[in-house]
Amino acid sequence: MNEGFNRLLKYDFSGLGCWLTLIAFALLAGSVGLGWIINGFVILIVLSLLAPVVIFWVAKWWLKSNFIQDQCPVCDYEFTGFKNTEFQCPSCSEPLQIREGEFSRITPPGTIDVDAIDVSAQQIEN
Repeated sequence: MNEGFNRLLKYDFSGLGCWLTLIAFALLAGSVGLGWIINGFVILIVLSLLAPVVIFWVAKWWLKSNFIQDQCPVCDYEFTGFKNTEFQCPSCSEPLQIREGEFSRITPPGTIDVDAIDVSAQQIEN
């Protein structure tokens, strides 16, 4: 008649024995003077939980401080480069390096870069 009622009151205590055994072992070890084992285990668990968070923030800081995003001085293609390395623009294959936080061309000594300016011709009437 009330078959659904019996299913509501049914509990599963299958994992309770494991937890009771761990608690009993911790109490026994603490009373005998082996609390340092329990403390070491707790510290190990806390470190294993905190380590990924710390590693994530350190990696994020390192990547932010070592990658530069800028435009290629030749073709104005925007991409990201790694500090203190020489690399090529993925668009025009110009060899580049990072100087003072921005991309610059790698040129032989004595080369002067010139920016061309378009000047419209005007005729002067006399």
